[in-house]
Amino acid sequence: MDIATGPLSTLLPKLATLLQHEYNLQRGARKGIEYLQKELEFMHAALRKVGEVPRDLLEEHQRIWARDVLELYYDMEDIVDTFMVNIEGPDPPSKRGVKKIFKKMMRKVNKAMARHEVAQEINDIKERAKELAEQRDRYKVDDIAPAKKIPVDPRLDAMYTEGNKIIVGVGEAKEEVITMLTGGDDDQKKRIVSIAGFGGVGKTTLAKAVYDEIKKDFDCTAFVSVSRNVDTQKLLKDMLYQLDKKNFRDIHSKMLDERLLIDEAIEFLNDKRYLIVIDDIWDKKPWDEVIKFALIENNMRSRIITTTRNIIVAEHAGGCYRLKPLSDESSEKLFYGRIFGSKDKCPNQFSEVSKKILKKCGGVPLAIVTTSSMLANKSDNIKEWNKVCDSIGSGLGGNNSSMDDMRKILLLSYYDLPSHLKTCLLYLSIFPEDYEIEKDRLIWRWVAEGFVQQPVRDQSFLEIGESYFNELLNRSMIQPADMDKLEGTPRSCHVHDTVLDLIISLSVEECFIATVSDDRKHSLESNQVRRLSLHDTTTWPTLKMPKLRSLTIFTSHYVDIDPTPSLSRNFLLRVLDLKGYPIDELASLGFLGSLSHLRYLGLSIRYGIDSEQLPVEIGKLRFLQTLDLYGVSRLGELPSSVTGLGQLMCLRGPDPEDEVGIILPDGILKNLTSLEVLEWVVVTSECIAEELGHLTQLRVLKIVPIKDGKVNEKDDDRMGCNNALVESLGKLTKIESLEIGHVDPYDDEVIRYNMDGSMEVPLSNLRWLCMRVDFLPTWIKPALLPGLCYLEIDVGIARGEDIQVLGTLPCLRHLIFEAYEISANESCVVVGPDAFPCAVKCDFHYASGLGLPSMFPRGAMPRLQHFMFSLEPGEFVSGGKFTADDLCLGHLPSLRSVTLGGLRLIDDEEKDVVRILKKKVEHEAAIHPNGPLDIDYCF
Repeated sequence: MDIATGPLSTLLPKLATLLQHEYNLQRGARKGIEYLQKELEFMHAALRKVGEVPRDLLEEHQRIWARDVLELYYDMEDIVDTFMVNIEGPDPPSKRGVKKIFKKMMRKVNKAMARHEVAQEINDIKERAKELAEQRDRYKVDDIAPAKKIPVDPRLDAMYTEGNKIIVGVGEAKEEVITMLTGGDDDQKKRIVSIAGFGGVGKTTLAKAVYDEIKKDFDCTAFVSVSRNVDTQKLLKDMLYQLDKKNFRDIHSKMLDERLLIDEAIEFLNDKRYLIVIDDIWDKKPWDEVIKFALIENNMRSRIITTTRNIIVAEHAGGCYRLKPLSDESSEKLFYGRIFGSKDKCPNQFSEVSKKILKKCGGVPLAIVTTSSMLANKSDNIKEWNKVCDSIGSGLGGNNSSMDDMRKILLLSYYDLPSHLKTCLLYLSIFPEDYEIEKDRLIWRWVAEGFVQQPVRDQSFLEIGESYFNELLNRSMIQPADMDKLEGTPRSCHVHDTVLDLIISLSVEECFIATVSDDRKHSLESNQVRRLSLHDTTTWPTLKMPKLRSLTIFTSHYVDIDPTPSLSRNFLLRVLDLKGYPIDELASLGFLGSLSHLRYLGLSIRYGIDSEQLPVEIGKLRFLQTLDLYGVSRLGELPSSVTGLGQLMCLRGPDPEDEVGIILPDGILKNLTSLEVLEWVVVTSECIAEELGHLTQLRVLKIVPIKDGKVNEKDDDRMGCNNALVESLGKLTKIESLEIGHVDPYDDEVIRYNMDGSMEVPLSNLRWLCMRVDFLPTWIKPALLPGLCYLEIDVGIARGEDIQVLGTLPCLRHLIFEAYEISANESCVVVGPDAFPCAVKCDFHYASGLGLPSMFPRGAMPRLQHFMFSLEPGEFVSGGKFTADDLCLGHLPSLRSVTLGGLRLIDDEEKDVVRILKKKVEHEAAIHPNGPLDIDYCF
């Protein structure tokens, strides 16, 4: 059954907490809780069994029983949480005499009332639980054989790609599309190729492969999605932003209609050769009324790729390419590679059933991937394979193909999920179609909703939530997006349209999530609505929703919705995500103090509005776990009341490209010891720097420098602040990612830190480090950073031994080293022998006097694949002659590509230098053992 068992794993520990003596419950209430503990454990076990069986195989009484048990769990958790709020109170203890005495008296009265109320409510729940227990026994609800669980499959990347990173089966189709784009007459004219096929056949994959192959030949490029419910304003803004992220960096915040956006596109594209992919066009209307007008004919050999499920739309747009299913060979390669590594490793007993499964999948990549993902850990059980084969249905290929068959395949994977992953997957139906879902935001919300099971050993809720995210990736239920190039892990994800359709339907059936969009009238039963998602609606639902736990608003442009009156009455809210709904002023959020159950709060503010300080009422949110202020620009200092947020795990400040990060009052951090993520914070004083040392659970820390003219009154003792900061860093033994001194790439102001100092304890968990410093700190050495994989460091003054020191870091895979100048009496910076044993990518950006990163000795950088360097050409002009020695690229046995950049052309003499240097690089690339190497120029 499609059961979302979110609160089940968190309720039982809460009941155990209530039995502790400090809560002084009435005797009857304690007995009621002890009874509920035992009974709910049996119910949970029965629910798990029911949840592993497809809905259509269950009797109606089993579905009704499961629904009623979930309602019982939800209501019980609401009772427990409300009691905890009433007992602990929303306000931190007062230090003032009379006020303190009065509050103490009131708390005694409130606690007595709370104990009486909870005793009555527990008795009511107990009676409901007895009835459900009797129904379970009478109707034998749980008389169901459990399904076998599937552990995490760690081979995701290797199973999908070849060495050249081209997805299985795309190669031939890619070459055909490229030929359509480049061949024929009238090559100067704009040309369109429309890739058509049904959902899951690989249209977007093919378009992306072609795009990546040819984009280097164009002046500007963009890859944007249309989606079923098209928002043409957002589409045009996304396109403009991708075409030029610098000039159109604020385009999403501007109020422009389609006509003005089309004019912007025409003006920008007029003299440029462009490549634009318009992905997933559902009908002709957006193409005819908006898109085609923006993509002008400029006789610059521009190219356009569209994808669509509708052949008529493809033929209408032009250049129709009907994407065929995978060939038998490619289907086998994808299927067997996912499960066994290759076809020849498949045991003989699985050969016949594999052929049947592949025939039913009909060459549809999505069907093959989802099916093989499910079978990957059943490779020793032929009965399970036959069971899966028999369940698929009549097949996806030929005349029998239909979305119903695809749904059956996806449902098989869904039913194979553990109950907690079913919940996490259904939760994704909150987000709109084609929405790029940030991984951290999603995990923080899962935790707030109680979907993440209780931590074990040294794992935190956030780490367990990340394992859920990765497992959904492994099972191909979500698609990776915005990949981390170093780790090969996604920072966000997409949900395939077919999967989204499935989980939306399941969510509706289970009353798990209610969605309101496009101001259409929706029938919502107010008592059943626990999670509400608003998509581009301009009106607030008028229904009272007393059990609402979660609210998310998505708007593509500013709309006049005022949810405040309704929100102030939704006392049970745990998640309030307004990141997609820009508010006008922070002062309007005073009602937050009444939302005592809130765990997650995400905010953004409308463009052009000057932000102010958050309301002091935010300090009443004693259960708050995440405060995400990334969309709030120009935020003032946090109120001192934030010190009461003792359960806060994640605090993220405004976008670092705004004027200043999040400013903390002195004395706040020592009380926020549960913090694991602290992003875009300004270290304004030595006190704040020292307090960072109290955050021993911290895994992510990102510090923004103070800009000139901002909070300068707190910037008097920078040296003391820096010393305290280094000392605190030495106490953060769980830190995994550290950034100090973020710099806006379009800002000329560069602020560096002096981060030298003593650090005695190794930062063994640190994998990612980014710093802008005066010079290389002495604590950057192998003994203290044994696991560092990524290092981006910008030094004001480089020393001759810096590269040698960095070259000894044992696990370093990606280095970006930027240097402004070299210290006096030092030689140029060069790579030494045996340096960088694990590096696969290195970028060197040198200013005056630093010389070439050349003369690579044999043995250095044995794994280096991608090398980039930028130089000042004036440094190599001596009497009009180029004096640099060979780069010795031939000594780098794994090298695949070289990028030369940063050469500013000032006069004819330097142009000659650039030509000579390019010729030298091209010569070494041509004669390299792996040659010819890929060469790119970035000036």
